Amino acid sequence: MTDKTPSSLADDAAEAVGALSRRTQDSEGGQGWQQPEEACATVGALVTMAMRLPEVFDQICAFIEHLEFRAHLRSNRDTLESDLLDTYAGLVEAKEAAERLHAALSLAQSGLRPLAYKS
Repeated sequence: MTDKTPSSLADDAAEAVGALSRRTQDSEGGQGWQQPEEACATVGALVTMAMRLPEVFDQICAFIEHLEFRAHLRSNRDTLESDLLDTYAGLVEAKEAAERLHAALSLAQSGLRPLAYKS
Protein backbone atom coordinates (compact mmCIF):
# COMPACT_ATOMS: atom_id res chain seq x y z
CA MET A 1 0.00 0.00 0.00
CA THR A 2 1.16 3.53 -0.63
CA ASP A 3 1.60 6.31 1.86
CA LYS A 4 0.89 8.97 -0.77
CA THR A 5 -2.05 11.32 -0.44
CA PRO A 6 -4.98 11.10 -2.88
CA SER A 7 -3.92 14.36 -4.53
CA SER A 8 -0.36 13.08 -4.94
CA LEU A 9 -1.65 9.88 -6.55
CA ALA A 10 -3.86 11.95 -8.87
CA ASP A 11 -0.80 14.03 -9.82
CA ASP A 12 1.08 10.79 -10.58
CA ALA A 13 -1.81 9.61 -12.77
CA ALA A 14 -1.85 12.91 -14.66
CA GLU A 15 1.90 12.69 -15.21
CA ALA A 16 1.55 9.10 -16.43
CA VAL A 17 -1.09 10.14 -18.98
CA GLY A 18 1.20 12.96 -20.13
CA ALA A 19 4.09 10.51 -20.51
CA LEU A 20 1.82 8.15 -22.44
CA SER A 21 0.82 10.98 -24.77
CA ARG A 22 4.45 11.86 -25.44
CA ARG A 23 5.43 8.21 -25.95
CA THR A 24 2.63 7.55 -28.44
CA GLN A 25 3.14 10.65 -30.62
CA ASP A 26 4.99 8.71 -33.31
CA SER A 27 2.30 6.93 -35.32
CA GLU A 28 4.90 5.56 -37.74
CA GLY A 29 6.07 2.89 -35.28
CA GLY A 30 9.08 4.62 -33.81
CA GLN A 31 9.77 4.39 -30.12
CA GLY A 32 6.08 4.31 -29.19
CA TRP A 33 4.48 1.62 -31.34
CA GLN A 34 5.56 -1.61 -33.03
CA GLN A 35 2.45 -3.80 -33.38
CA PRO A 36 -1.32 -3.16 -33.36
CA GLU A 37 -1.48 -5.42 -30.30
CA GLU A 38 0.37 -2.67 -28.42
CA ALA A 39 -2.42 -0.22 -29.24
CA CYS A 40 -4.95 -2.79 -28.02
CA ALA A 41 -3.04 -3.29 -24.75
CA THR A 42 -2.73 0.47 -24.27
CA VAL A 43 -6.45 0.98 -24.81
CA GLY A 44 -7.10 -1.96 -22.48
CA ALA A 45 -5.18 -0.25 -19.69
CA LEU A 46 -7.13 2.96 -20.37
CA VAL A 47 -10.37 0.94 -20.19
CA THR A 48 -9.34 -0.15 -16.70
CA MET A 49 -8.49 3.42 -15.71
CA ALA A 50 -11.81 4.72 -17.00
CA MET A 51 -13.67 1.93 -15.20
CA ARG A 52 -12.10 3.02 -11.89
CA LEU A 53 -12.71 6.75 -12.23
CA PRO A 54 -16.43 6.77 -11.28
CA GLU A 55 -15.61 5.20 -7.91
CA VAL A 56 -12.98 7.88 -7.27
CA PHE A 57 -15.53 10.60 -8.01
CA ASP A 58 -18.03 8.92 -5.67
CA GLN A 59 -15.39 8.80 -2.92
CA ILE A 60 -14.50 12.46 -3.36
CA CYS A 61 -18.19 13.30 -3.13
CA ALA A 62 -18.59 11.15 0.00
CA PHE A 63 -15.61 12.89 1.62
CA ILE A 64 -17.04 16.36 0.95
CA GLU A 65 -20.50 15.23 2.13
CA HIS A 66 -18.93 13.92 5.34
CA LEU A 67 -17.27 17.28 5.98
CA GLU A 68 -20.48 19.11 5.10
CA PHE A 69 -22.57 16.94 7.44
CA ARG A 70 -20.18 17.64 10.31
CA ALA A 71 -20.16 21.39 9.50
CA HIS A 72 -16.42 21.31 8.81
CA LEU A 73 -16.56 23.30 5.59
CA ARG A 74 -16.44 26.98 4.79
CA SER A 75 -16.01 28.88 1.56
CA ASN A 76 -13.26 31.44 1.10
CA ARG A 77 -15.77 33.33 -1.06
CA ASP A 78 -18.58 33.12 1.51
CA THR A 79 -20.65 31.15 -1.02
CA LEU A 80 -20.59 27.71 0.58
CA GLU A 81 -24.01 26.57 -0.63
CA SER A 82 -23.29 27.54 -4.23
CA ASP A 83 -19.79 26.06 -4.09
CA LEU A 84 -21.14 22.77 -2.78
CA LEU A 85 -23.82 22.64 -5.48
CA ASP A 86 -21.14 23.19 -8.13
CA THR A 87 -18.91 20.56 -6.51
CA TYR A 88 -21.60 17.90 -6.41
CA ALA A 89 -22.91 18.71 -9.90
CA GLY A 90 -19.39 18.64 -11.32
CA LEU A 91 -18.59 15.30 -9.70
CA VAL A 92 -21.83 13.75 -10.99
CA GLU A 93 -21.03 15.06 -14.48
CA ALA A 94 -17.45 13.75 -14.23
CA LYS A 95 -18.73 10.34 -13.17
CA GLU A 96 -21.12 10.20 -16.12
CA ALA A 97 -18.36 11.31 -18.50
CA ALA A 98 -16.04 8.61 -17.12
CA GLU A 99 -18.76 6.02 -17.68
CA ARG A 100 -19.14 7.19 -21.28
CA LEU A 101 -15.35 7.13 -21.68
CA HIS A 102 -15.26 3.57 -20.38
CA ALA A 103 -17.93 2.50 -22.86
CA ALA A 104 -16.18 4.21 -25.78
CA LEU A 105 -12.78 2.75 -24.91
CA SER A 106 -14.32 -0.71 -24.51
CA LEU A 107 -15.75 -0.38 -28.01
CA ALA A 108 -12.36 0.71 -29.37
CA GLN A 109 -10.64 -2.19 -27.63
CA SER A 110 -13.17 -4.59 -29.13
CA GLY A 111 -12.34 -3.25 -32.57
CA LEU A 112 -8.58 -3.43 -31.95
CA ARG A 113 -8.54 -7.03 -30.69
CA PRO A 114 -8.67 -8.75 -34.10
CA LEU A 115 -6.17 -6.39 -35.75
CA ALA A 116 -2.71 -7.71 -36.61
CA TYR A 117 0.31 -6.34 -38.44
CA LYS A 118 0.57 -7.20 -42.13
CA SER A 119 4.00 -6.93 -43.73
